[in-house]
Amino acid sequence: MEKQEEGRVRRERGLGRRRVLIASVAGCAVLGGVLVLLPRERSAQPAAPSPGALALEAVGSGVPATLPGLAELIEERREAVRARPRDATSWAVLGAAYVERGRRLADPAYYPRAEKALRTSLSVRPERNTRALAGLAALSNARRDFRAARRWGEAALKLEPRRWATYPLLIDAYGGLGEYKAAKRTLDRLTGLRSGPAVLARAAGVYRDRGWQEDAAASLTDAAAGARAPVERAAYLERAGQLAFDRGDLDVALRHFREAVRLDPDQGAARAGQGRTLAALGRTAQAQQAYRAALAVQPCPRYALELGELHESLGMPEAARERYGLLRERVRRAAAAGADEGLVLGRFEADHGDPKAAVRRLRAEWKLRPATEVADALAWALHRAGDHEEALRYALTATRPEPGGGALDAMFMYHRGMIEQALNRPGAARRHLTTALRLNPRFSPLHAPAARAALDALGDPPDEGVPEMDSGAG
Repeated sequence: MEKQEEGRVRRERGLGRRRVLIASVAGCAVLGGVLVLLPRERSAQPAAPSPGALALEAVGSGVPATLPGLAELIEERREAVRARPRDATSWAVLGAAYVERGRRLADPAYYPRAEKALRTSLSVRPERNTRALAGLAALSNARRDFRAARRWGEAALKLEPRRWATYPLLIDAYGGLGEYKAAKRTLDRLTGLRSGPAVLARAAGVYRDRGWQEDAAASLTDAAAGARAPVERAAYLERAGQLAFDRGDLDVALRHFREAVRLDPDQGAARAGQGRTLAALGRTAQAQQAYRAALAVQPCPRYALELGELHESLGMPEAARERYGLLRERVRRAAAAGADEGLVLGRFEADHGDPKAAVRRLRAEWKLRPATEVADALAWALHRAGDHEEALRYALTATRPEPGGGALDAMFMYHRGMIEQALNRPGAARRHLTTALRLNPRFSPLHAPAARAALDALGDPPDEGVPEMDSGAG
């Protein structure tokens, strides 16, 4: 029956056209093993890979894929599993493509479909199904269930220790759990197996977490230069832009973000980066436009929060409430699909909602994943709820050199400085607020002005003079 079905599909697609089969590869993305069919007069020229074939290669190697390519790959694999329901590989590829499309679109509705496809692959082939295990690790990372991602990733790695594409999944899982030393060890193993743009980009994230900003920037520059596909280069440029923004290099950041959008118009993170940077440069009308474009292609709750805060800074409370409503809606949709957006909701509640509710939510988040970013958010929520002593303990965790290695973040330093001011520790508060503004003087349209106002209120440090030396000292 399978052969009859394949013949029928081939005849329908090729009726009335003279074609020559130029390639047939076992396990190809195209149903029935046919890779490309070309008119006879063009047979001397190799065909360019289809978007779906490129997406298959990207999904299998852990690099970004285009949205059209993912759509084509999903349709091809859906056809494949309808024709061959026990094709474990096609089920696993389908699940991985759903994960990537959901991540690119910030649409968690794809995640239950991904889970169904990946678990079907495992049920069809329960033994040595590395591709399905890796797909479940990627899905868990996308849902921010980093414990599950670690479990699936380690199981996949145990089956095939030399499969390099599994290592980035584990690095993401360890980083999400705050296990930064494990992330570095995993990166060291990865670089011993593989080199190239995808590995350099992954290394940059680990370097950034350890405070090695220059190393991270250099790795991303090399990754972007070596990327083969525009969508891949755009992803690395977006990350380079974020690093530049964190350092306060706004012109460099904007250049990276704009080039990323030119290469990949569906790059929502780069559009949001444009909005963030334009707002910092005072070009607020353009910033709002960039944020709206980002939300149109990737309605991420974080972007809604940032645009809402920009509206607040401009005295536009109604527009801000509209964006905050979008944030709540997207968080609800994520939860319904098994994805965790508790961190961004906790940040929102701390500043714009109920700080005590934020504390409860972020305490639960901290128990699940004691990462630096969660420590910072919980510290700020506790401060906003009036518990400054406990807030400082978490702020110290978020800004100390270990375990993350010393990542410098202007917002984290600002939070610590404000908490120290509330505890009447003017010297420490002045030092950390100054550090925040030195790292990036315009790190937030709402909080950077608050940091400057707090510094003004603290005033200059007291001039205690130079202590006199004992006359008998040598």
